[in-house]
Amino acid sequence: MDAILERSHELKQALVDFVLDAEGELAQALETYAAKQLRRGSGDSIQQDLIIDSFLTEGKVNDHSPLELFTREHPNLLESDRNLINSWHHSFIGLFAITNILPDGFELSNWLTDKHYIVKPNNAKTLQEISRLKVGEIILTRISPVTDSYWMFSGPYTLMGKLGKPKLAVAIGNFKDNYKSNLYSDAPDLLEEAWQSVVKYHQQFVDFFGADEITLPGYQLNKKIAEFQELITEKQLADAGIDPSKSLAEVAEAAGIGDEEIKAAAEEFGADSKTVSQMFNSKSGNSKMVMPKVDLPAELKKAEQVTALSHPRWGQMFLPTYSKIQAILSAEDWQNIEGAEKLIRYYLEDKSINAFIWHRLAQQYPTQLEKVLQTFLQRPDFRLATNLDALLQEFHKPIEPELPEIASVPIHLHNLFQEALGEVNKSKPKSKGQQKPAKGFQRG
Repeated sequence: MDAILERSHELKQALVDFVLDAEGELAQALETYAAKQLRRGSGDSIQQDLIIDSFLTEGKVNDHSPLELFTREHPNLLESDRNLINSWHHSFIGLFAITNILPDGFELSNWLTDKHYIVKPNNAKTLQEISRLKVGEIILTRISPVTDSYWMFSGPYTLMGKLGKPKLAVAIGNFKDNYKSNLYSDAPDLLEEAWQSVVKYHQQFVDFFGADEITLPGYQLNKKIAEFQELITEKQLADAGIDPSKSLAEVAEAAGIGDEEIKAAAEEFGADSKTVSQMFNSKSGNSKMVMPKVDLPAELKKAEQVTALSHPRWGQMFLPTYSKIQAILSAEDWQNIEGAEKLIRYYLEDKSINAFIWHRLAQQYPTQLEKVLQTFLQRPDFRLATNLDALLQEFHKPIEPELPEIASVPIHLHNLFQEALGEVNKSKPKSKGQQKPAKGFQRG
């Protein structure tokens, strides 16, 4: 084992001991950080070890990381040790596929970003534990840089085994839910592009609807969203140099792809044969290549009123209760409105009601909202201007936005999700005369 790898193990153990033995502000910071992380996990020993490991680089005490506090508390460290420890600020958690087994480690591919790494254990015990891992298996773990050419396992790993595309897509979805701030940790360019896509989507939303907020009956909003998405698709096709007025057959012919090949692919993703035939046989230009149809959830399509909100950072939200909360905040005596307290509690407790929605209501109804919260919370001294963010954090609502669901994803992930959907649809049993649900190449 390389000397620097052995040294990394010694320093890492000293760092962990430094944090666990700490008192005062550092101990309090760890407790707060751990409590927040444990809310979205199983709480088992692996998660606890991962929390401690990530706290070393992500935790903050007066704007200083535990790594920085450690080096400050140990002035006699060699310069090489300081450089190694500081490099660990680039540590990150990822969902990795094992692509090759080396005598002293592995070649791993981060599924989220398609970046590749040589990763080695920094002690004999870990080397023995991971000797059973095989090519093609998926692991969840954190890695830290050691040299310019290889990394080390920073914390424990969770073995997920070899996953088919549907299960892998689910695993990636779970990773996105549990580690939103770590989606593209090793690819800041992808992260920036994803955030920019949210800004672009918001502008397109405003251009199409004429405002960042629209309220319609659910079924009408669903139709308008479908029209909006089709417009976006046409713009994307035009940007790609594809004439959106051409039928799929014409585009396929220009690309040298056979009708049967396209039909097979389309039907695999759930388009019924009638839809595919219409797309190929249309000569009028009415049938176009479009994005897969995205419907509002069934309960929203049936809702009497649904409000769609858009924001360049928080993304897009669909709220069937926004008109009701506005009515509560507009009433002279909100307590006489049936279900008012239940709805206010829902807005405080449900994670779908984010800080942006609360701040929007605070801007529109500052006096009324303050009075409602004073009464509901039984806090007569509550002040909206100074206490709102603290209240939202009390109910576990992030003050800063996390990457929204409407953000673009890397092409390799998009392809994986489409292939996974195709496999799921293909494996579903079909009774006689029953068709697959129409998805994929389906006109809204």
